[in-house]
Amino acid sequence: MYAVFQIGGFQYTAEEGVTVQVPLMKIDDGAKFDIDEVMLISDGDNSQVGQPFVENAKIEAEVVGRGKADKVIVYKYKRRTKYRRTAGHRQDYSEIKINKIVAPQA
Repeated sequence: MYAVFQIGGFQYTAEEGVTVQVPLMKIDDGAKFDIDEVMLISDGDNSQVGQPFVENAKIEAEVVGRGKADKVIVYKYKRRTKYRRTAGHRQDYSEIKINKIVAPQA
């Protein structure tokens, strides 16, 4: 069984037992929480698609850890003016583990 859900404006596909990197959440490590914004649930044969979310569906997850993504280099350049700027950025993320996908009874 897998599901498509939304956190922080981004959509993710997940199965039970999988860890996913999402934008940094203000939840402590080891804390459990529910994701209510489930857009699709499928078990292979049956699929439920929401408009935009599936009613009474949720995903039980827990925060495993935090980290920073790989560095992204931003380089600005304008010709003939000696203008060059280099900047780097590392995005913070939370790593969550999908414990259970709860589908509504059809």
